[in-house]
Amino acid sequence: MAVNASSVKELRERTGAGMLDCKKALEEANGDISKAIEVLREKGLAAAANKAGRVATEGVVESYIHGGGRIGVLVEINCETDFVGKTDQFKEFARDIAMHIAASNPRYVAREEVPQEELEKEKEILKAQALNEGKPEKIVEKMVEGRIGKYYEEFCLLEQSFIKDPDKTIATLLKEKISTIGENISIRRFVRYELGEGMEKKVDNFVEEVMAQVKN
Repeated sequence: MAVNASSVKELRERTGAGMLDCKKALEEANGDISKAIEVLREKGLAAAANKAGRVATEGVVESYIHGGGRIGVLVEINCETDFVGKTDQFKEFARDIAMHIAASNPRYVAREEVPQEELEKEKEILKAQALNEGKPEKIVEKMVEGRIGKYYEEFCLLEQSFIKDPDKTIATLLKEKISTIGENISIRRFVRYELGEGMEKKVDNFVEEVMAQVKN
């Protein structure tokens, strides 16, 4: 049977398996995501799901400085063993995440970190916007939930599109690395500094700047 792109995307994010493997698994499972996960596990293609619960306390604190010192990022990324933490593949992943944070300026690692007070305030704003647009009150709540999803995509690192490959979220990239490296990996925390932050200044497109620097 034909499978839709949203199902393939969801399966990729839940398992870390490749797009083609997810498509084939969904076809084999007649579109049932739970059964598709079982198919991938049977084929050894959903290793990330089995490793996600393991303790990861090794790793690196990676730094990235952009624009001659205009933006600086520190990010802690954990793995299970010191050996993996020293590999070029792991360090490259950490570097990519630090660079992404510099460009995309997330506020949180995951949606679970968003303070409830901030979330409720955002929902109130979105509700007022929907009502001002003349939307019927009975559908406003559903609209707000949909727009909150966009809020998570903008401000939560794991839900942002990866700057080097916008077809992947950071969560998908992370699960792929777990599968290929063979250990649990977690992005624990980060801090991002921007020169003159909070002061009135020219607005720049940091994504374009960072990507231009990568290509040079």
